[in-house]
Amino acid sequence: MSVSPLDYRYGREEAKAIWSREGRHARQLSVERALVSAHMKMGRVSKEHDAEIGRISTPEIVTADRVDEIERETRHDIMALTKAMAEQAGEAAWCIHLGATSNDIVDTAVALQIRDSIALQKEALAAVIGTLADLAERERDTVMLGRTHGQAAVPITFGLKVAVFLDEFARHLERLMEIEGRVTAGKFLGAVGTGAAQGEGALELQSIILSSLGLTVPVATTQVVGRDRYIEWVSWMANTSTSVEKLLQEIRNLQRSEIAEVSEWFDVEKQVGSSTMAHKRNPITAENACGLARIVRSMIVPSYENALLWHERDLANSSSERFTLSHSMVLLDDILWKCNTVMSRCVVDKENMLANIEAQNGLVMAEKVMLALVEEGMHRDEAHEALRTASMLALERGENLLETCRADPSITNLIDGGDLVALFDPRSHLGVSGELVDAAVQRARSLL
Repeated sequence: MSVSPLDYRYGREEAKAIWSREGRHARQLSVERALVSAHMKMGRVSKEHDAEIGRISTPEIVTADRVDEIERETRHDIMALTKAMAEQAGEAAWCIHLGATSNDIVDTAVALQIRDSIALQKEALAAVIGTLADLAERERDTVMLGRTHGQAAVPITFGLKVAVFLDEFARHLERLMEIEGRVTAGKFLGAVGTGAAQGEGALELQSIILSSLGLTVPVATTQVVGRDRYIEWVSWMANTSTSVEKLLQEIRNLQRSEIAEVSEWFDVEKQVGSSTMAHKRNPITAENACGLARIVRSMIVPSYENALLWHERDLANSSSERFTLSHSMVLLDDILWKCNTVMSRCVVDKENMLANIEAQNGLVMAEKVMLALVEEGMHRDEAHEALRTASMLALERGENLLETCRADPSITNLIDGGDLVALFDPRSHLGVSGELVDAAVQRARSLL
């Protein structure tokens, strides 16, 4: 019986495989195997026994089912693992788990899961960045209404709007590369981090094991890897999920019927928007991803609390981390790919963008006219008041701002005729939007 929606509704199989029961089991076997191999390299285990441990350290021989069966008796997961390995290892069983404590295996296996997760996260981020870069370039000069406080502001380009998000995701990729080494640390210095059980060469043993697994060697640990590392990774995932929701929330807002400038692609041949309102075309994928992003962010609080262990460790973090790390990763992976799907196929209605600007009756060009008056010698405060008065009058009368400006001598004495009309072209007030798009695209692509 499936209870978690991750089992039957959300998440890609590639991501879930890393954090599945089988994925955890396979990586713990890999860590136990690396431990024996390191002992062999240091002359403590024969090549023959090392080879035998290598032979049996596969999920097909030491099965997760057998480990679970033993755990029901021992009530200890790693002891169950070592017993299941010993059953298959014959005379080589003596060197299994030699000098290790359970959390040497657990935390190092988690580091492997994080390492493999980050590989998928880099891939997903690269896809989103590539899609946004292409979209920003394509819509570089597409004029639309800029909005602040939910109100019409001044013209912007859709390309610049996308470029802002593009640069944000580029920063997330940079952050991920910066933290990768810190969050993929294992540990192998025993019960309280002294290395006493490992004997002479404890640091060398730890270094051999972790290096062979492609993990970072920590400077000092207790029985566990410092949870500040996990906090950093979960915080990164929460931050990235927020950017996904922010971007897709913008698409959802722009798809509102009264705006209708950008929309999520809709299969008009087969897709259904509502069980009763047959006309509906809802941004269902964007909404889905936005909801899941909130779950990812919710994992921050327990991640901080999991760092508050007693002395050299307790077990209060263990059950919680089975949710925080796995669910954050699987859901973020899911929403990144959903974000890529939405943005790669989003529909841009350029005509409606211009229509929405026109519907503002010239008011969005008030700043442009004000600045032109200043250039002609009017004091900035006076120019602002002239345009404020003209704007309020245009709103009251339902007129175009151009008409109320033409009726104001303080304006027409400085700007008249064709020059005043030209100031109301929204394309004339885009500043360096194009250059900003170009810079964001170039920087983002340099990271890929």
